[in-house]
Amino acid sequence: MTDTDLPPMPPMPPVPPNDPPRPAKKSRTHLVIIGSAAAVIAAVVATGVVVVQSGGVGTKPATTAESNVDNTDAVTADAPDPGPTYSQVDADSFAVGLKTTARQCFGTAGCTVTVEPDLTFLGDSEGIDPDAVYEITYEIHGDESGPVIETAELSNRTNLNYTPSVISTASAGTEVTADITDVSLQGG
Repeated sequence: MTDTDLPPMPPMPPVPPNDPPRPAKKSRTHLVIIGSAAAVIAAVVATGVVVVQSGGVGTKPATTAESNVDNTDAVTADAPDPGPTYSQVDADSFAVGLKTTARQCFGTAGCTVTVEPDLTFLGDSEGIDPDAVYEITYEIHGDESGPVIETAELSNRTNLNYTPSVISTASAGTEVTADITDVSLQGG
C-alpha cells in the first residue's frame, strides 16, 4: 500500500482555546493614591475626635476656692504677689525639623511624602506659660507646588497638636525642610 492509496483524513473540528484572553494588567498607581488619601483623611478625623473628647484646646474649667486662713501678716498691702513671670515666646524661641512618617515614590513621577513637625524649644521650658496656648506657624519647603504653610498648637508646655502634612516631591532625593514663620498667643 502506498501513500496515495490511503483514504483522506477526516476534517478536524477547530480546537477551542484553553484560556480566554486576559485583559491588560492595570496600573495600581490610582489605588496607592486613593489609599494614601484615605489614610490622611482617617488621621485628620482621628485627631478631631481626640481634640473633641479632650474638651478642646485651650479651654480651662472655671475654678473657685475660698479660704478661711487669715493671710494679713504674710502679704502686705504695699507688695502684692506678682505671680510667676514667663519668657516672651516668638519664632526665634523654637527650632523645627520634619519627621517623615510615610513615603511612596512613583519612579520619575516623584514621591508622596507625609511629614510631621519635630518642635524644639530653644530655652528652659519652665519659661513657657503652662496655661497659654501658642499657635506656631511653619513653612514646609520641598513640595513641587511651592511652600506649604501649616500651624501647630502648643499647650501645657509639652502638648503639640498638629495635622500631618502630605506633600509631593519631584524625586526621592528632594530635601524637605521647614522654618518657623510666626508664634502667637491664641486669643491674645
